[in-house]
Amino acid sequence: MRLVVDLNRCQSYGQCVYAAPAVFRFHGEEALEYDYAPDPGRRREVERAAAACPVQAIGLGRATEPAPSAGEGAR
Repeated sequence: MRLVVDLNRCQSYGQCVYAAPAVFRFHGEEALEYDYAPDPGRRREVERAAAACPVQAIGLGRATEPAPSAGEGAR
């Protein structure tokens, strides 16, 4: 599973952090960090986090897709 967050769209509501704290976290007050390739066992949590995002900034893909570059928000 490959996780991509559109950090230009993200408004730091934090719903993803509450839904999947092992995958999403805040660095400081508003900078979102996330695991771009979370363990497949966390898929259900990640899907809930994506559904909970008020601005739909979270996308899921296949693990075979290339990892996002540093400019795309993976930290």
